Parts: sequence; structure tokens; C-alpha cells
Amino acid sequence: MTHSNFSQHIDAPQAQKQGLHYNTVWRWHFYAGLLCIPFILWLSCTGLIYLFKPQIDAYIDRPYDHLIIQHAQPASAQVQAAVNAVPHAVFSAYQMPPYPDAAARILVAQQDQLIKVYVHPENLQILKVINQNDEFTRQIFLLHGEFMLGDKGSHLMQIAASWTVVLIITGIFMWLGKGGKLQLGGMLYPRLNRTGRSFWKDIHSVLGFWISAIVLFLIVSGLPWSASWGAMLKNIRQWSAHTEIHQDWTSSSKAEAQHQQHVFNQLTKQQKSAHHGEMHAADLNAAQNQTLDKITAQASTFALANPVLIKPEIQDMQQPWTVESQAQNRPLREKIIFDDHGQITQHKKFADQAFLDRLIAYGVAIHEGRFLGWINVVIGVVTLFCLILVSISGLMMWLKRKPQAVLGAPPIILSRRLSWALKLTMIILGIALPLLGLSLIVVLCLEQFILSRIPKVALYLGLKDQNT
Repeated sequence: MTHSNFSQHIDAPQAQKQGLHYNTVWRWHFYAGLLCIPFILWLSCTGLIYLFKPQIDAYIDRPYDHLIIQHAQPASAQVQAAVNAVPHAVFSAYQMPPYPDAAARILVAQQDQLIKVYVHPENLQILKVINQNDEFTRQIFLLHGEFMLGDKGSHLMQIAASWTVVLIITGIFMWLGKGGKLQLGGMLYPRLNRTGRSFWKDIHSVLGFWISAIVLFLIVSGLPWSASWGAMLKNIRQWSAHTEIHQDWTSSSKAEAQHQQHVFNQLTKQQKSAHHGEMHAADLNAAQNQTLDKITAQASTFALANPVLIKPEIQDMQQPWTVESQAQNRPLREKIIFDDHGQITQHKKFADQAFLDRLIAYGVAIHEGRFLGWINVVIGVVTLFCLILVSISGLMMWLKRKPQAVLGAPPIILSRRLSWALKLTMIILGIALPLLGLSLIVVLCLEQFILSRIPKVALYLGLKDQNT
């Protein structure tokens, strides 16, 4: 089949619709799909696993959650056992046991790494030592957000997410451009009696429409955690604020490692600051241990959402203590601050955070399936399975109509001039999503100045008008 005959065979409308060039929109939808579908499938599969993080973590930790304990040692003794188990480590946080008969989880800092040590509360036996980055659900998190490639992977994922926004917007336009009258079949529900490409087209358009708003929300709620967009957001906030911005999240594993290295350095400095003699250092350690034990005894009375961490708060070389909920459902998080004598000085609740921080916290709690309990998980599972089906159906539609000689992109059959509405939409998206804007400029330059001037490549990609 020749390129000209192929363009006549495909079912794209041959005229302008709703003030925009339908065929141009279809071309962007097609190319965005080729780029995004592998990433969408990857994100959907890893996201499905991460939705069940609490259940997976509980299953992995089951050998350490039901121990025989008669008389537990003080928290300070458990911490000392954990620190002794990891060379060149300093105490970072004590995690309250999730159950009365569970092992203590002690977090110790080792340079830019955080190590979790499971300690038997009675005999102080070391039951398990693991780098937090090596935990299964943490590995899934890093695979989901950055392919375990650090900032490079995060940038790549953000580009794919940005182009997915283009994919959704162009898809909605095409869904609305099906005809002058409303056709429920193929728009609001799939016609399951159809076969071949028509069947896959109904699956693609109908499911894509119903989940489009949720997928857009997932993308937007995930952007603050990306290396590029998240760092840009923090810089803008810092520039516009009158005080230093303290976010309770980091925008990449690299930024998190840098923060952890800073904490390690501060803790190490505090240890070295006790240089007035061995007796003074011993008295200081004894006082800190007494404070930790006192706070630990109080912590269970605050009814904070698990996991609950007790840790020294690093700030200006002073050492107040905090009891802090690290719940995945972030609106449940609270922080209680103590002085070095174990007296409460401040109680920070979720409502005390800045509006933007609270908005982002709601977003990530919903994103991770924690805000509405099992309802949230069910919605997430259904959405991700539909997203997988939309991706597979898009591939099937392409394969069933793709000629052997060309890629199968919708050909350029209308004027290359774009409407102002389309231009404005792309400009707004390019500004809001800078990596999308940069990649769009690169794609347009490649198409205009290189690919379109290589006849075989231009023919294969559909860059030539059928009449040229």
C-alpha cells in the first residue's frame, strides 16, 4: 500500500473541526502515544504494586512483629545496640513498635544512607539490618519515579508524564470530534459486539474518556516529587517567601541523599562537640538517653498515626526532640516537639502547614491510595487497569491499520497553519511544564529542519502532504 493510498484508507476526518485541525491533533496524539505508552505501562504496573505498600511491608516484617517479650529494655539501650551493629553510624530515629510484641525499629545514619535495624526489645539481639533504599517497596518507589537512575530518570519520567498530558488533551478533543450528534455507543460505553480495530477503538476511546480526569490528577499530584518540576516549585516558593521554606518531602532520591548527608554531618558534629572531657561526654549521653526514654514512654499516649518516629531535631546545633507521625495518609501527620529535658514545647498539626503544603499532601495521599482507605485503593486499581487497557488498545489499533512501508502516523493532509487556540494551549502547557516545552521545541526543529528533508524518513514518518 502506498503512502497516498494509506492516507485515503485511514478513518481520520478530512476537514477542520471545532476551529482546530483534527488531523494535526491526531498526529500529536499518535506521536505522544508512541512515546508515552511504554512509560504508562511501566508506571501503571509499579503503581499497582505500590498501592499495596502497607500490606507488603507488613507481610515482609511478619517475623519481627510477634516476639516473646516479657521485660523490654529501655529505648536508649535498644538504640545503643543498633548503633553498635552498624559501623560508623549515628542514631537518627527510634520508630515506635507497631505492636506491643514487635521488634524495635531503629534508624541509624551512615553518611548519606539511612539504615534500619530491627532489635529484640528484651535481649537486644539484632534481628535484621537493611538499608532503607533496599526495602522492596522503596525499590518499587524508586522504579516508579526515576527508574533507579536518580535525577536523570526523574527528568525522563517527567518528560513522559508531560507528554501524557498532551496525549489526554488531544484524546479528549478527538473524543468530542466524533460527529455532530451525540453517539452514546463508542463514546460513553464500548460496543462489545464489534470486532477487529473497531472493537479496540471503542475500548480505547471510552475507557480513555472515563479515566482522563483521574490520570491528569495523578500526573499533577506527582509533579512536586520530580527532580526538575519539584525543584522549580521549591525555588519559586523560596524566592517569594520571607522565610526559609521547609518542605516535608524531597524532589528526588539525590536531594534526599543530600539531606541525609547533612543530617549525618550535623549529628556527627554534635557528638564531637562533647570535647570537654570524658566525664562531661558521659554525662551528656546519659542525659540524652534519659530524655529519649522519657519521651518514648509518653509517645504511645499521643495516639499518632503509624509509623511514629522519635528523633533528635537538627537545627542550629541544638537538639530538641520530636515525636512525629510519618503516615502515608499525610493529612494525619502531626509533630510534637520536646526540649532536651523532655518537656513539650510545641504541637504542630496538619492544619498548621501552609495551604500549598496541605494541598500537595492531600494530592500525594490520594495518589498513593491512602486518603480514602480501601475506596481509594479500589479506585486506583480500577484506574490503572483501565490505563493498561487503553495503552494496549491503542497499540492494537495501530498494529491493525499500520502498513508495512510506513510508520502509520496520520498524514499531513491539511494546512500546516495551526489555530490560535491550539497554539495558546501548547504555549500554556510549555510554560507550566518546562520539560514539555523544551522537548516540543526539539521535536518541531527536528521535524522541520532535518527529518522532513530526508525523503525516505519523511515518507516513513508521514511528514509529507499526500499531494506533494
